[in-house]
Amino acid sequence: MSAPLQNSERRHDIDWLRVIAIGLLLLFHITLIFQPWGTFIQSDVTSDVLLIPMAAIVVWRIPILFFVSGMGFFFAAKKRTFAQLLLERSRRILLPTVFGSFLIVPIHTLIYQKYHSQEFAYVPDLWHLWFLAYIYAYVVFWGYALYCLRAVDNAFVRMLRKLLRRPYCLYLFMVPFVVEAVLLAPEYFGTYVDNAHGFFVGALAFLVGFLFAAVGDTFWSAVVKTRFLNAVIAVALFLVRLTFFNLDPPHYLSSIESMAWIFAIFGFGYMHLNRPSRLLSYLSQAAYPIYIIHMIFQYLAAFLVLPLGLPLGTSFLLIVLLTFGGCIVTYDLMIRRIRLVRPLFGLN
Repeated sequence: MSAPLQNSERRHDIDWLRVIAIGLLLLFHITLIFQPWGTFIQSDVTSDVLLIPMAAIVVWRIPILFFVSGMGFFFAAKKRTFAQLLLERSRRILLPTVFGSFLIVPIHTLIYQKYHSQEFAYVPDLWHLWFLAYIYAYVVFWGYALYCLRAVDNAFVRMLRKLLRRPYCLYLFMVPFVVEAVLLAPEYFGTYVDNAHGFFVGALAFLVGFLFAAVGDTFWSAVVKTRFLNAVIAVALFLVRLTFFNLDPPHYLSSIESMAWIFAIFGFGYMHLNRPSRLLSYLSQAAYPIYIIHMIFQYLAAFLVLPLGLPLGTSFLLIVLLTFGGCIVTYDLMIRRIRLVRPLFGLN
């Protein structure tokens, strides 16, 4: 039985997708500890088995967060003037990015230096906070133009709504992403940090996410109707990537796979996740603060666990538990409870 399509003020499925995507991103980072090409505190023991499930998410884990961020920008724009919107995004995104770069990132850098017996040095850096910096750049870059499109009855949005009444026109939106991947030709499609590919695929996803949210029920109806087809395309292209290309196929295939995963996830997410819960309310607030601090606890967990020489599976599980546990305890006992700390992590 299909869930009714509705244009509610709060989209709980989008909140869930943000939480799930950030949780998977933390798992992905932990998995890199056990890969020979990782750049964190690394294990001497590596595992291809851990890599395979993470390889399934590598092409969509970051783009979907930019889609969701663009959608969130649309919902925020409906309730604010542009000046209020820019101030709110500066407070919730720019301030935590600057704070984290100068006071959070140096902490896990010090843990890295201690583990490798390096000379201690204060090293401010964006590191994993590049993602937040990109979102703020898109707010500045796209912000006013998108703000002018926030009215759902403007001519451009009406045109998109008319187009998407034919659900398979969704696939037209894959075209700019495929063109981006082919023209910019990154060394590896799933690498989004410190390259033009990451910036521009994020900019496209932020823009298209905003437009999809503006189109509203017509878009959600389209992804619901095509969700099974998109899931089949995504899984099939992943198997092709795994079997025939050693996980590094032509970029146009990775781009199509990425979008198929994202469309399928939006469709299934709308059907099954668009309902409120106390757990969601908690996790939705916690997601970005936990993302900001997670490298501290990942590095600390690796620092403590790896020298024990435990079996790989045991080490992986312990690092997962210590990383998530440390983040949740720190968020719950300090970040969300101390009034002066909350704004530094994007909380009201």
